[in-house]
Amino acid sequence: MQRITTPEQKEAVENYIKETAKLSEIDRLSTERPKTGVFTGAYVINPVNQEKVPVWIADYVLEDYGTGVVMAVPAHDSRDFAFAKKYNLPIKRVIAKEDGDETELPFTEKGILINSGSYNGLTSEEAKKKITEDLIQKNEGKKSINYRLKDWLISRQRYWGAPIPIIYCDKCGMLPVPEKDLPVLLPYDVEFKPDGESPLKKSKEFMNCTCPKCGGKATREADTLDTFVCSSWYELRYPNAKNSEKAFDKETLNKMMPVDTYIGGKEHAAMHLIYVRFMTKALRDLGYLDFDEPFKRLIHQGMILGPDGNKMSKSKGNTVSPDEYVEKYGSDTFRMYLMFGFEYRQGGPWNEKGLESIVRYFTRIERLVETVLEYKDKNSNAEISSKEKELLRVKNQTIKAMEEDINDFQFNTAIARSMELLNKINEYLRENDKVNEKILIDTVETYIKLLAPLAPHFTEEQWEKLGKTESIHKQSWPKINEKEMNGGTKKIPIQVNGKLKTCVTVNVDATDDEILNIIKSDSKVKEIFNNNNIKKEIYVPGRIYNLVV
Repeated sequence: MQRITTPEQKEAVENYIKETAKLSEIDRLSTERPKTGVFTGAYVINPVNQEKVPVWIADYVLEDYGTGVVMAVPAHDSRDFAFAKKYNLPIKRVIAKEDGDETELPFTEKGILINSGSYNGLTSEEAKKKITEDLIQKNEGKKSINYRLKDWLISRQRYWGAPIPIIYCDKCGMLPVPEKDLPVLLPYDVEFKPDGESPLKKSKEFMNCTCPKCGGKATREADTLDTFVCSSWYELRYPNAKNSEKAFDKETLNKMMPVDTYIGGKEHAAMHLIYVRFMTKALRDLGYLDFDEPFKRLIHQGMILGPDGNKMSKSKGNTVSPDEYVEKYGSDTFRMYLMFGFEYRQGGPWNEKGLESIVRYFTRIERLVETVLEYKDKNSNAEISSKEKELLRVKNQTIKAMEEDINDFQFNTAIARSMELLNKINEYLRENDKVNEKILIDTVETYIKLLAPLAPHFTEEQWEKLGKTESIHKQSWPKINEKEMNGGTKKIPIQVNGKLKTCVTVNVDATDDEILNIIKSDSKVKEIFNNNNIKKEIYVPGRIYNLVV
């Protein structure tokens, strides 16, 4: 680093290195700690586009991670984004959603490349392969896989933990406990004295045993397994909790695993979540499992703080007891407040007034259901008015938005979407003397279904009021009607070198050939063709059309 640092930056770089050396690796990897760095004064050339890139040293880049040098991509990495914002470094978007939407940065999902020259229009995965291939061909890079492994001490001199099933015999040596004698159970006659040795050594009943090979005197292993060993495979036991013959049944696991979503605190990321992946992959290699990863998705939950904004603590007197609120308002009101009042991943301070807003919301829903009971689904005109089309549009947009929000654990925005639909239904009732009863009833039933995962008991009650005999929780999630949602049309984004230029409106039922004809007949698209040398046309069926010039 000192070799490339310019004289003007030498003092700042040396001081920064001294300060950073005082931090532990855990501190430097912390997601909570602000990112810091210093410019070296040097630049390197990006081999892909030949642009000059400033070289900085930063505390969150570790020497033993990869090559110890990273190419920052601030628009698409949260740590790089925070660093670039702090030091006013350029942030260039190079990935957009497949539909062309430019979401708020940092955008860390997979998508389509933009602002990337000849790679525009490729998916993230396609681009990785193509760029790597091009660098190899130019002899400017190579593909490699790096592993970071550290030794893991899995035994300890404690009582709590699974006994290690090993027997020691002076004649036969070290032997495993026979399978018929498993599991080895912890004894009860144990003295817990802080003498630096395992408490199990003091239990003669536990320690003394018979050699499974020669039948002579033998002793057991006194160490126990670190509890991380057990928690690294416990999710495999849940589907087979009552299986007394073996730890788990492979066929049963293949039906239910891997786990769809793991919810836990950030403190698990550097240990438990790594260990459970090791265990899963080892069991896979040994043929006990057919899947590669234990969990499909990880979500960190936030923390509900006390009313004073501090972490709840009895000593501070700021704790909140759920029982009294459940007793007063009901479990669904309490549940809905927790979901609506806080962003799931962030949490926040408790505010009792939020419960009252949910009570008022439920009251409005009950009034709506009572109103709908007066209709009998008789007035169902084939002719649909503009206001009814608007109601159907909002209904379908709500289905789409709530489905996405719930899947992403954005419960607060999902509930806000449901409130918007309730407002639209009431608006329709107020402004129409003669309503389309079928559309109204279908919309209200859909509305109750959308709330069912969020307020299970309350919606079950409203469902019964609507005359339904089968539980709402046995109903299918509402399906989106594209025609109703978009008035029978949809927009196809038109991009040039990854940048949005215009949109073309087509019927949702249009074929790919029809869509392409409409696109190329558009005046703005014709202008692009007339004024540019088109090198490549990329059409993602029904979603996006990209031109490379």
